[in-house]
Amino acid sequence: MRWLKYFKMNKLDWYIIKKFLGTYFFMLALIIIVIVVFDYNENIDKFVTSNAKMSEIIFDYYVNLAPYYANTFSALFVFISVIYFTSKLAENSEIIAILASGVSFRRLMKPYVISATLIAIMTYVLGAYIIPVGNETRLAFEQEHNRSKKVESGSNIQLKIDENTIAFMERFESRNNMGWRFMLDRFEDKKLVSHMESATITYNPDKPYTWTARRWLIRELKDDKEEIRESRKEALDTVLPFEPSDFLISEGEEETMTSPELSVYIDKQQARGLANIRRFEIEYHKRIAMSFAAFIMTIIGASLSSRKRKGGMGLSLGIGLALSFSYILFQTISSAFAEHMPVALAVWLPNIMFAILAIYLYRKAPR
Repeated sequence: MRWLKYFKMNKLDWYIIKKFLGTYFFMLALIIIVIVVFDYNENIDKFVTSNAKMSEIIFDYYVNLAPYYANTFSALFVFISVIYFTSKLAENSEIIAILASGVSFRRLMKPYVISATLIAIMTYVLGAYIIPVGNETRLAFEQEHNRSKKVESGSNIQLKIDENTIAFMERFESRNNMGWRFMLDRFEDKKLVSHMESATITYNPDKPYTWTARRWLIRELKDDKEEIRESRKEALDTVLPFEPSDFLISEGEEETMTSPELSVYIDKQQARGLANIRRFEIEYHKRIAMSFAAFIMTIIGASLSSRKRKGGMGLSLGIGLALSFSYILFQTISSAFAEHMPVALAVWLPNIMFAILAIYLYRKAPR
């Protein structure tokens, strides 16, 4: 069982792991404090105007905002942390001494990879399961205090209920759960066999998937015969497998779902033929891609900063910051391309490009 040897640790491994994780968490805490201070100064007037309680500001908003930003900038601070403490090791000739003692650069990377693994696992668990729960509370706070508006209406809504059934609403408003000019068409072998339309249709939140149609008309087409039923006075209750939340999607709603919930939601909405799920797919793949970014940034950072330079760590930090921000910029741009290419490829493209760079720099690293 040779693979067990990889998990045997010596003093050098523990030394590098403590340096790596210590620097990472310190820098992360520092930037979160700065973000919170700037955010509070920017929004203090809105908090006062909306009569937000200090307990709500702290526990509903900032306690949930801090981990959100920590996870968002995790890859960036992995990179900066590796650059910073590895440059100090190189500047103090510790890297030279380690390599001169017979330790290969590949072996030197072991504690780096272990640290990156711990950060990657933490990043994924936070992003996929814990932060979405906090985001729900944070976004509810923002909506309550008028910092963002919840989507309360929609127009020209079309839903694919199943392979043979299509629903359409000209307009829907959540304030009274009412839709106008509703139509429901059912097909068999690409032929229309049933058509229902109503002037209004109202959702009953007390009875899931129950809708009440008023001023309705139903046409049944069978064997070249047409049967018509209609009523201008009597309401008609019908069960339809969708609810307002399926088509009234607010900004940031994808951030309130755990990864399993996102997967189920995406599959359900794709089956219904909805086109406005790109950002949900981006969010799902981004959580996985961001976790793997910890490995890529660690390898690039260690390979760049392990060589002792005349200018000290300043040059390494400058290169590291430039690469970090270029990665974030590339990630933002590639996500925008998801409209014109497969979402998974668009989200993973920065990782693929920077992984190639990581391999190149690793091969050029000092031996």
